[in-house]
This record gives sequence, C-alpha cells and structure tokens, in this order.
Amino acid sequence: MHRRQISSIAHALHPVAAPLSDASVRTLLDRAVPDGDARLLDLGCGSGTWLLRAQAGRPGLRADGVDSDADTIAAARAAAEAAGLGDRVAFHAQDAADFSAAHRYDLVLSIGASHAFGGLLPTLKAADGHLAPGGTVLVGDCFWEHEPGQSTLDAGFSADEYDDLATTVDQVMAEGWVPLYGHVSTREEWDDYEWSWTGSVSRWALDHPEDPDHGQALDAAAEHRAAWLHGYRGTLGFVTLLLGKEPRP
Repeated sequence: MHRRQISSIAHALHPVAAPLSDASVRTLLDRAVPDGDARLLDLGCGSGTWLLRAQAGRPGLRADGVDSDADTIAAARAAAEAAGLGDRVAFHAQDAADFSAAHRYDLVLSIGASHAFGGLLPTLKAADGHLAPGGTVLVGDCFWEHEPGQSTLDAGFSADEYDDLATTVDQVMAEGWVPLYGHVSTREEWDDYEWSWTGSVSRWALDHPEDPDHGQALDAAAEHRAAWLHGYRGTLGFVTLLLGKEPRP
C-alpha cells in the first residue's frame, strides 16, 4: 500500500490534513479571504478542501490548487465539479515548487505542506513569488511546544526540525512578514486529528479483511498511533499564521 493511499484513507473523516477543527478553518478563512473578486492559490492543496470551503458564500472567488499527487488532484477536480465549482477552481497535478501562473494572487495558502519546499521560510519565499501587491499568505506549520525529549526523537523527528513558537514567529518577521492573525491548534484539535487518522485506517482494514493490504494498513495505524501517543503528543504544536508584507519600495 502506497503511503499516499494510506493518507487518502486516513483523511476520509478529517479532510483538512492538519490538526484544525471545522470551526477553526472557518475562522481562518473568514479572516484571510478578501471580500469581492479575488484570486486564491493553494500550494500543496491535497484534496482541495481549503479552496472548496473558501468558495462558500463567495461567488467572486477564482482559485488554483497545486499538488504533486495526480490521484488526489483528480479527486479534488471531481469534488469541485460535484459542488458546481468546476468553472471557479482549477487544480494542477505538479510539483508546487515549480508552479507558475500568468497572474498574481490575493491570497496564497500553504497549510502543512512546507515539506514540499524544504521548510517554513522557503515556503513563504515561494508564496511571495505568487503574491499580488497587498496580498496575504495563510501558512500552517509545526513548532515545538517544548523541547523534544528522546521519545519524540525516537518517533522520527530531529531536535532542530522545528523551533518554539516565539522563535518561529520571530524568524518569519525577520523575513519581512507581518503577522495579522494566528491560530495555535489545541490539544483537542490534535487529538481529534490523530484519532481520526489512525481510526480511519484501522476501520478500512477491518472492513477489508480479504484485501492483501489489510495487514499493512493495521500496521501503519499502529505505528502512527504509537509515534503520537508515546512520542510527540503534547510536544509537537501546529500554528496557522495569516501574514502580510509591507509594500516593496
């Protein structure tokens, strides 16, 4: 079973691939999405959930989503067509770092996709390259709630992979970005996300006992659950930032 297939199953009940509740997503979109006609770009859009939700009650929006997983992009296109949004949202199956467009965007999103660019600051640099004057960026990434112990490192992390929240924000500001709003995911949001992830994969395995991938799915859920409960629960945080930038001289 390919890891992308596991991810698709894991997010069946939690389509936002980040530890954010539906209420938090609505609040972030209400803060971030410009009024009236606007162009949005999601770098690392996955199944397109953010862009599809942004369209609710905003008929003037036009959006592009980019992700390297062709199957996920195909599912995003199907969801947009089913919602009657096929003429307002376009999805592109390609590396987000290589995407280019003939126009700039009023809002660029990249939530939990910094791995595609090599980290948070490179993600912001890529987003800036697509941003229209006066535009904003909505970016989500991890940070350390406190210094990781050995159990967190054993779960597959390195101590220098992230910084604490204050340092993370300081680094963002040092690159010329101005925080306009932020949301730190709560323990409840993290737990709901992780229980949904592991539970969806486990449920799939129990519902497909004859599938040759049955055992691998159970193992993947168990490995993920152990890494979370014994490793990074309460140590790994997630922050979503709405950022602007002073006009270029």
